[in-house]
Amino acid sequence: MKFTVEAWDSDYGAPTDPELTDASENVDVSIEVRSENWRPILPDDDGAGDILFVDGVRRVDATLWIDQPPDFPAFALAATYAAGAVRCNGGAVLEEFAVDRGLFTSAPAEDVHTTVGTYGVKATKGTTPEELWLGIQQRMGSLEAEVTRAAGGAELLVVDGPLSHARDIDNAIGYVKTQKVQYLPLELRQVLTSLPAGYRTPLFVTTTSWSRYSWYLRLANHAGPAGGLVRCEIDADRTVTEAARIANRVSASLPRYASARHKDPRAPQNLYPIGGLERDLRHRLGDKERAMRALRIASRAVA
Repeated sequence: MKFTVEAWDSDYGAPTDPELTDASENVDVSIEVRSENWRPILPDDDGAGDILFVDGVRRVDATLWIDQPPDFPAFALAATYAAGAVRCNGGAVLEEFAVDRGLFTSAPAEDVHTTVGTYGVKATKGTTPEELWLGIQQRMGSLEAEVTRAAGGAELLVVDGPLSHARDIDNAIGYVKTQKVQYLPLELRQVLTSLPAGYRTPLFVTTTSWSRYSWYLRLANHAGPAGGLVRCEIDADRTVTEAARIANRVSASLPRYASARHKDPRAPQNLYPIGGLERDLRHRLGDKERAMRALRIASRAVA
C-alpha cells in the first residue's frame, strides 16, 4: 500500500476535505489555455515588493438565552471579532486593525452593555448555531473589507479566504488555503496533483453569486497531494490577459512568505504575515473569561 503523510497538523482538520463538493460543471477551464493543453505554468514575473495581507479572527464569548415569554427562550451568541492588515515591503508593519463585538440572534433583542464593551445586536437569519456562526463570519468579512480600505493601496492586497467582501477593491486577491470544492474536471486533476513548487495552473472561471478568475498555486514542496496547494481568486471584471498578468505576479510573490512546519502547524499554506497577524488579533480580542464574567454581571443587572 503506497501512501503519504500530510504535513498539515491534524488538529486543524485537513487542507483538503476528503470529499470535495464537485462544482466542475459550472467552470470554464479554457479561457487562458485550451483544456487539452493544460500544463503547469511557471510565472514570468519578479513578484511584488509592496503587499498588504488582510485577515480576521473571531471568538464566541458566551451562549445566551433571551427571554421571550410565553415562548421558549431564544438562542443567541455573544462574540468578539477583529480584522487587521499587515504591509510587507522589506519589513512587516501592522497598518490597520479594528475590533467589534456583536450579539448574534434572529430573536428580538437589545444591545448588551458590559464592562468590556457593548455587544450590539447583529440580526441573523435562523437560530441554529451554524446560522449564527455564519452571521459572525459575514460580519467579520465586512470588517476585513473596512480595514482593507482604511489601509490604503498596495501592489497586491491578499485577503485570507474568499474575496467576496473585498472584490471591488483594487489589486485584491482572495487566498484560499483549505480546499472544500473541486472545480476541475477529472481529466485535469492530474495537472493539479503534479503541480511543481512555484508553478500555477492555467486560469479558470466560475460563477456563484459573482464571477471570478481562479487558479491553483503550489507554494512549496510538501507531502501529500494537497501539500502546499492553495487557490487564488480575483474578480472577473477584466480581460484574460490582465488576469493572467495578475496571476503571474501573485504566484511569483507568495512562495517567499510560505511558512515552515517547525514554526506553523498549517505550513506552508498559512503564510508568515497572516500567521503573525492572527496572533496579534487574538491578543486584541481580550480575555475570554473576563468577557464571560462581564456578560454574567450584565445579565444579573437586568434580571
